[in-house]
Amino acid sequence: MRSVALSPQNRQAALEAMAATPLDVLVIGGGVVGGGCALDAATRGLSVGLVEARDFASGTSSRSSKLIHGGLRYLEMLDFRLVAEALGERSLLLTKLAPHLVHPVPFLYPLRHRVWERVYAGSGVALYDSMALLSGRSRGVPHHRHMTRRGARRLMPALRKDALIGALHYYDGQVDDARHTMFLSRTAAAYGAHVASRTRVIGLLREGDRVIGAKVKDLESDKEFTIRARQVVNSTGVWTDETQSLAGERGQFHVRASKGVHLVVPRDRIRGESGLILRTEKSVLFVIPWGQHWIIGTTDTDWSLSKDHPAASRSDIDYLLKHVNKVLVQPLTHDDVQGVYAGLRPLLAGEDEATSKLSREHAVSTSVKGLVVIAGGKYTTYRIMAKDAIDAAVDAMSSQLDRMVPPACTEDVPLLGADGFEAVWNQRQMLATASGLGIGRIEHLLHRYGSLTSELLDMIAERPDLGNGLAGADAYLRVEIVYAATHEGARHLDDAIARRTRISIETFDRGTEVAVEVADLMGAVLGWSKAQRDNEVDHYLKRVEAERESQTMPDDETADAARMGAEDVVPVSIKPARVAS
Repeated sequence: MRSVALSPQNRQAALEAMAATPLDVLVIGGGVVGGGCALDAATRGLSVGLVEARDFASGTSSRSSKLIHGGLRYLEMLDFRLVAEALGERSLLLTKLAPHLVHPVPFLYPLRHRVWERVYAGSGVALYDSMALLSGRSRGVPHHRHMTRRGARRLMPALRKDALIGALHYYDGQVDDARHTMFLSRTAAAYGAHVASRTRVIGLLREGDRVIGAKVKDLESDKEFTIRARQVVNSTGVWTDETQSLAGERGQFHVRASKGVHLVVPRDRIRGESGLILRTEKSVLFVIPWGQHWIIGTTDTDWSLSKDHPAASRSDIDYLLKHVNKVLVQPLTHDDVQGVYAGLRPLLAGEDEATSKLSREHAVSTSVKGLVVIAGGKYTTYRIMAKDAIDAAVDAMSSQLDRMVPPACTEDVPLLGADGFEAVWNQRQMLATASGLGIGRIEHLLHRYGSLTSELLDMIAERPDLGNGLAGADAYLRVEIVYAATHEGARHLDDAIARRTRISIETFDRGTEVAVEVADLMGAVLGWSKAQRDNEVDHYLKRVEAERESQTMPDDETADAARMGAEDVVPVSIKPARVAS
């Protein structure tokens, strides 16, 4: 497999190719499921197009808890099939598909009650570990163990003595969700898929009762064109109902949005070496190690306001601080919160009013000819969701093809950067010496780019200034911003600061201090004029200001109104219309 750059030139070529020749499959939505669908279809030998209205992973897929896990709470809900399925995927991602992006992360589960809780919870975690082997694969993580209170507090000195009588210590997987999602689309492109972000579907093409493609708008140029395809796959997550409405029918199911808010605090605010999983009255709360930070989340509340930019309110932040402070020796305050992000989970609508009780299982619909709809599910099982969607598409177009389409093979298709990762990791000291970068810098790059790190080191060799840290976010190198624009499809400031890097949630200034430097680096690649650069910076600063204001508001309605005060740098909310053939 050759490394393909999601460059501006590649994007333009993809748009021209999709407009020129009918496809087998057109995928709408550049989240984790959409990227997975494009990769699945491309590796079966189908011609594929993928369009995304904003940036790759700009919605739910960049705002998760960053976990690849089976879900202990689903085990408690007796959803054994979902847990076993997810644990099998966890093993694949850790050991084969994306070892550069997914790695084990430890958790403590504090016990509050003697005897019965250790037996009950211990049996559950033991079953969790055992189910990970049902797929016939390695667990990919160490086995769980029981701990005394003293042992647990030695591992996590931040825990109050009265917060536990003992603990269970187990492992799950962690991922940078935005980078993993981008790598899916980039890997699909490497296998021949035509991939274009900032391209919005504004209508579906019909021929009688069949969908035969889509009318799209290139939001960068304002040009409209049509893409014809044997099958269209709607993988738009929380926007599923809106996209489905373009077909003029309601569809077989509906998606309900649940808001999840996470806080990011500096690592030194909580003393310890392990994550925590805590029970709340509604669900569970995670405290997750994240480099030099902790991620604390999540909330789980119904959301019916703007899906474009879900807003975190002060009550959301208060809720998380209140619950985590119940177990901490040194309580956290609002001043400790470095970053905040809110995302929407796409849940299949059910009868239960509590969103935490709605199913995380996915569903596939083919009620409209030529249109496959995939919805629900959870991040960890994206590959199986994609397989089921493309299976449905292949079945529906079998009579139109003059060849047999092979079954999915993505369980044996590593993402770009995974091939040779272990070998390159073993050479990290040699790479540090040869490049003049510290070993810490090399390890940082390897965990973000895997074996593609050599491409960034080559750029630094040509331009040594790119090996310097960003002035306002020294954890990231200048080369990472240039590479984001040349190879990773970053088109705007927000793409680089919020998703290719995580500066927007990992600095107290939310990325405002680095905005000008990043705009200069990106602008040189993308050909921005001074006016364009100033506009990008201005929009980013207004976005941060609006988010900060929303986080002081008491409830969802006022927070949403404050967040919507900052417009997107490229308007996306176009009123769609059904298009006839």
